[in-house]
Amino acid sequence: MDGRIIVTIGRQSGSGGRRIGMKLAEVLGVQCYDKELISVAAKQSGLCEEILETHDERPTKSFLYSLVMDTYSMGYHAGHIDMPMEQKVFLAQYNAIKEIASRESAVFVGRCADYALEDDPDVVTVYITADEEDKIEHVMETYELNRDKAKDYIVKADKRRSNFYNYYNNKKWGEAGSYDLCLNRSKLGFDGTVEAIVDFIKLRKRMQKTQADN
Repeated sequence: MDGRIIVTIGRQSGSGGRRIGMKLAEVLGVQCYDKELISVAAKQSGLCEEILETHDERPTKSFLYSLVMDTYSMGYHAGHIDMPMEQKVFLAQYNAIKEIASRESAVFVGRCADYALEDDPDVVTVYITADEEDKIEHVMETYELNRDKAKDYIVKADKRRSNFYNYYNNKKWGEAGSYDLCLNRSKLGFDGTVEAIVDFIKLRKRMQKTQADN
């Protein structure tokens, strides 16, 4: 596919958003950044990867908690001692996303990438969901959990992602109006979901070209 391609993927826990992002990136011939973004953000920000992993996709906690964590992290990012750790991590990932998107086509999974790139004319924002039973089975298989633990994992992961997204973003996590395209993986399967995203990108590029020519 010709031209620059930037896709951001929001996802419910168990929907297979990471797997879809990886398959989409492979089809498009670009890099997918999910957990991979942590390494990039660590190198650019000076924060260690362990701290980035611990605070990944988490909203800012209490002021007291932030003071404790800031004291702990002085050696890693002393220039921002007044900033809560979660915000340091968010900004490190935010800057990494913008830097990557400025130099290459890419697929970004989670981490408010749609917010970081909201002014980018080439970005396509996608949200992936799935039927409840499919989500439970996916989490059970992926993390080797029993059914009850898988259900608990989904509830907690979605709450964390929702709080994180809504804290930093001016849109609502999971609401159709916050994204260009919302897809149910259970209805299309993994390959079908990827195909639908690719078709959407192609159609959008044609529309943009038509508008530019008129």
